[in-house]
Amino acid sequence: MNRRDFTARAAGTGLALGFGLVGQAAHAQGAPLVEGKDYVKLQTAAPVASGGKVDVVEFFWYGCPHCNAFEPSLDAWAKKLPADVNFRRVPVSFSAMHETHAKIFYALESLGQVEALHRKVFAALHVQRKRLDKEADIVEFMTQNGVDAAKFTEAYKSFGVATKVRQGKALSEAYKIDGVPAIGVAGRWFTAPSLAGSPERALAVSDALIQMARKPA
Repeated sequence: MNRRDFTARAAGTGLALGFGLVGQAAHAQGAPLVEGKDYVKLQTAAPVASGGKVDVVEFFWYGCPHCNAFEPSLDAWAKKLPADVNFRRVPVSFSAMHETHAKIFYALESLGQVEALHRKVFAALHVQRKRLDKEADIVEFMTQNGVDAAKFTEAYKSFGVATKVRQGKALSEAYKIDGVPAIGVAGRWFTAPSLAGSPERALAVSDALIQMARKPA
């Protein structure tokens, strides 16, 4: 979803339908990569996580129906990545609403609750149609799912979470991300289902970019 039209399109229940369609024959799983079509090469490298591994970043927004549709495939793919790959999620902050949802993610991360509640936040927004745009509603949702209200509120309002939101925003800007979901690889390239033609093809392109990142620059 592009930052320019997310407010008008976030509530559209049919948006994920086209997103899941398999791409044209030219975007079959084994097709050669085409720069500018399957992926974008950055002119200036974006920062990467330390540790010597291939840094892979998913840029997302909880309110994006495309991100919600992508999450199951992405999660299964991420869990099978080899040991030399560091995968992380970064919520975008295109607007105040995006920042609110970014704070949810980072608060959950600080409490060690991402694994348990990441998918449930997506479901709350896209299946249960909850409005998680106010702190009180967010805290109520968390308590309903077994998270201590005081601990979550403290994390949500913390300096550490605010810092991570700023860092995430800076990283998405460094990657030139203008829509989600998107996958950045090694600070050098990014791809997306909207670029590659389908979620499956985007993951295949990401695999190929990871292989490219292993080669000497």
